[in-house]
Amino acid sequence: MQLLWFSAFSAADPKRFVFTEKQMGTDFRIVTYGEKDATVEEAARAAFAEVARLNGIFSDYLDDSELSRLSHSSGTGKTVSVSKDLWTVLAAARKLARDTDGAFDVTVGPYVRRWRAARFFKRLPSPEKLTLARLAVGYRKLTLFPNRRAVRPEAPNMVLDLGGIAKGYAGDRALAVLSERGFPFSLVDAGGDLTLGQPPPGRKGWRVAVGGRKHPDLPLLETANLAIATSGDLEQFVEIGGKRYSHLVDPRTGLGLTTQLQVTVIAHTGIQADSLASALSVLGPKKGAAYAKTLPGVQAYFLQRIGEETVLSVSKGE
Repeated sequence: MQLLWFSAFSAADPKRFVFTEKQMGTDFRIVTYGEKDATVEEAARAAFAEVARLNGIFSDYLDDSELSRLSHSSGTGKTVSVSKDLWTVLAAARKLARDTDGAFDVTVGPYVRRWRAARFFKRLPSPEKLTLARLAVGYRKLTLFPNRRAVRPEAPNMVLDLGGIAKGYAGDRALAVLSERGFPFSLVDAGGDLTLGQPPPGRKGWRVAVGGRKHPDLPLLETANLAIATSGDLEQFVEIGGKRYSHLVDPRTGLGLTTQLQVTVIAHTGIQADSLASALSVLGPKKGAAYAKTLPGVQAYFLQRIGEETVLSVSKGE
């Protein structure tokens, strides 16, 4: 864990601390305010430990993670009891999948693995491989049993992938740990997805450049007690046969997105912002904006490249 601290206040005011640690395949950063260095550092270590614990549950790279073990049970007919954390994420994912008619779907793993190879070899997945993967994809093939907190992956060879929701939940939990230990004036940056606690001392909020200010009309906010997440393919893509394909895959088709779209979502929690950013990227500006308007307190910024022009549209929930 790397630690930096500095203060723009008097000696009696809290110091500003910044901690960074590699977690979930990305840089997690904690910004918080406190007085005693050792106490603050202990809280940050506890927050990072919580993220590491969650990675052991949610990772689809670790063969012994709880998620991987659940995937390995697919097609066996077994109903598997799951932890509270995994249940919370899967239940939230199921609701969003239903609301978006499958634009967000954690069973997308078989498609994602084929597109990882496609980006590496710069060769499109074969239609035969996509057809085979399709047999294991579909949120309706993952049965949830709320009364038992249990799950049954129905189709053989399912690969669950929480890449569009796990970091947001981890940000929420890390922020909760910091608050429980007496540091509510904190921010957690999960590889660009932000979960904001109470504002820094003496300020109205945390200063955040929405969408990296890649358009002059994107706002610079001063806000607190919410979450902000960005997803899209303006920067992460592969070009094959003269066509750009996103790292994001449409679970409904098995194809990488070609929309050249970046979506930034402001929502109540990290899990909501993270998953919505992914879902709205798949839905696109028109359908995504219409859905976002139905969500109280949610704001969505769609930045799309059309030819040489970058077009911004904004949707705000009622």
